[in-house]
This record gives sequence, structure tokens and C-alpha cells, in this order.
Amino acid sequence: MVCGMGKSGIAAAELLKRLGADVTLQDIKDENKFEEPKLNQLKDQGISLLTGANPSDVHGLDLMILSPGVPLDLPFVERAKEAGISVWGEIELAYRLCPAPITAITGTNGKTTTTALCYEIMKAFNPKTEVVGNIGVPFCEKIRDIDKDSYVVAEISSFQLESVQMFRPRVAAVLNITPDHLNRHGSMENYTALKNRVFENQMADDWAILNYDDELCRSLPWGRGRKVYFSRVKTVRDGVFMDGEYIRAELPNADGKIVNVNDMKIFGAHNVENALAATAASLCAGVPAEIIEKGLLAFEGVEHRIEYITEINGVKFYNDSKATNTDAAIKSIEAMKSPIELICGGFDKRADFSQWVKMFDGKVRHAVVIGEVTEKIIETCKAYEFENYDRAATLKEAVEVAFRKARPGDCVLLSPACASFDMFENYERRGELFKRLVLEMRG
Repeated sequence: MVCGMGKSGIAAAELLKRLGADVTLQDIKDENKFEEPKLNQLKDQGISLLTGANPSDVHGLDLMILSPGVPLDLPFVERAKEAGISVWGEIELAYRLCPAPITAITGTNGKTTTTALCYEIMKAFNPKTEVVGNIGVPFCEKIRDIDKDSYVVAEISSFQLESVQMFRPRVAAVLNITPDHLNRHGSMENYTALKNRVFENQMADDWAILNYDDELCRSLPWGRGRKVYFSRVKTVRDGVFMDGEYIRAELPNADGKIVNVNDMKIFGAHNVENALAATAASLCAGVPAEIIEKGLLAFEGVEHRIEYITEINGVKFYNDSKATNTDAAIKSIEAMKSPIELICGGFDKRADFSQWVKMFDGKVRHAVVIGEVTEKIIETCKAYEFENYDRAATLKEAVEVAFRKARPGDCVLLSPACASFDMFENYERRGELFKRLVLEMRG
């Protein structure tokens, strides 16, 4: 049984069916919530569907696969474990079938950018490189394209790390750890422990990459892999760090300057950290320094992360819909050089908005707040005497208000500091709508 009919669940079900398994694909949503052509395609493959409810009977199963969105503490999952049924995640299933070395990237923020950057660098070195995981491509979907000569770069979320068992990446990196997903994980201690699971099966010849500048990250027990630090502010032995304006490496396979960060196309301190991490991961994976330099210089960033859209009447618009927590949103505010008309708000993940609102002073000229967390954000604004805000019922209204308030030389920044689930399927849909609204306004 595969639980969850999102992309990961469908990819796992189809893979298992190809391998000869008798597969049931389950989802708590009713069948009419899914596209009929896809349902028919699954049925034509011989995959049974169980929709509209959680399983009442798990007996007779040999294996249960959970999509990342399915928590491990649901009663039917507990019953499966008690019955001795193996319960894996989609990442664990793919790992057990993967013949290639894996570079795994996790952390609260920067995962997608760092993963995409590693992928571009490694693909230039080995064209048989695949990118999978939380970046939007299910690992199971790519298994048929991977052989022993391939490289795999995987973005791994805390949801995916909940259900790993034997998962052992050759190179693993934790970029940072700040509060996020506490509505699911319950506490920072639990969340931090989950991030550390990326290292737990590593052996002495594997690589464990940690952000020296992040105190929680630096103090992780990490496991048995060879530890490599990266740092934006400190010279670290046997690591990757800033030497003036240059990224510098001191590792067995590279000793010297890699690239001048001012020559890169991505900007902001957070992207320097992402580049440091990608450099460390790529070097540990065996990529030569000169190929890493070319990759860093060519990389243009990822969609929905401080993505420049257009300029209208002297006002620039940036889509940062991927900033789904306060730490990511703080980094975005820090990166902007002009006064900000900020569009923010969304689904409440039990976040504390204090540090984020403190960053508004001198940077955010005006804020437009949307979503179910609106009053919580506004109360925080009042507590820190930031009074220049408006409420908006929709993203369209928020864009109109922000543009009306903006002055030439300002920027309108969608950087929500919240997840999207109160109004949108995911942050991609939110960002896509924002871009469409802006471009329609331009005419």
C-alpha cells in the first residue's frame, strides 16, 4: 500500500507495479478531487485505488510506503508497525533501488537553491546526473534512468527524513536549522533531530557537511562521516570559507580560491552560503574545482526565490514565494537594496514573527498582509510599533495595494514568511499567480 496520491505517492506506486508488486494507492481525499485521466492511467496499470478514507484494515500488507505529507503518527500507520509491516517513505524505497552515489541536501532554508546549484555543477562533470526529492521530482520517478555511473543530487525535507531507515548518502549537507514545521514536529528538539538523520547511516568514508555559522547546525552529532564545515564569516580548517571576496577551499582534493562571489549572478548573503555549501558538496563528490567555478558563475537561481519579474513605472517586482518561514523571509529583506513594499502572510505554522518584524525597520516601507495568519502578523507589527500595513483579502488585492503605495525606486516583494496552504495548493501556485498578476498589470 502506498499512502498519498501526490507526485511522490504515484511515482512509488508505479515503480512498485513495474517491479511486480500488487499495489493499492490510498488517499484520504475523495476520488473526484483527482484528474480523471490520471486515475484511469493508474487503473489501467492494475493499481487499485482506495480514496476518501484512511485504511481500516492493514492486515495482509507486506510493505507500506508513505508520501512525505503523511505523518507517521496516524493510527493506521501505528497499526501497521504493530503488525510487523515495514513502513518506509518514498525516499527510502528509491534509495534501496538506487545503484548510484547520492548527494543529499537538507536544512530549513536554501535547500532548493543549493540542490539546483549542485545539480548544475555535477551535471557539467557527469552528464548522467539526476536531481530528485523535495525539489519537485520524485526519486522513484527517476530510478529507471539511474545506473552505477550516475550521480544523484537529492533535496531532502524533514518530512522525508521522518521515514528513512537505511538511507545513506555518500555526501550529506545540513545548511541551517531555524524554527519551521513545528505544527507537525512538535518542538525544535524533534525538528533538529530529524535534520540530523541525514547523517545517521553514513560510514567513515562518507562526507558530512555542516554550516559552521549556524550554532544548532554546528553542534549536530552528525554521525561517522568525515566532517566538513563551510562558513561565510570564519576561516575553517578542512572546509570551505570566504577569503575576502573569494570562496576558498581547503580540502584534500582542492586547496585554493574557487570564485569571486561578486561575479556570480545570484546575490545576497544567503546565496553566498548556498554557494559555499554547493562548493563543499561538489568537491566531496569528486568534482574538480574548475568545473565548480564555471557552474557558480553560470547559475541564475531558482524560480520563486527572490526571482526578478519586471519593472513598472520605476518599481521592481520580486517573487519570493518560496520564503515559507521567517528565516527565509529575513534573508530576502536583507538582500534587497531598495525600500520594500512587502506582501506577506498565509498559513500558520506556529511561527514567532518577532525577529522578522524587527527587520522591517529601515527596510520595509509598507506591508500588505494576507491569509489566515493576518491578525497574528499585525499584532506583532503593533508590538514593535510598525504601523504602516494594510490587510488584503486576496493576493490580487495585495498586489494592487502594494503597487499603489510604492514609489519609483521601491520594490514590491512577495515574501510571505508563511506556507501557502490556506489559499493555494503550494508555494509554486502562489508564486505563479503573483507573476501573472504583475505581468497583467504591466499590460
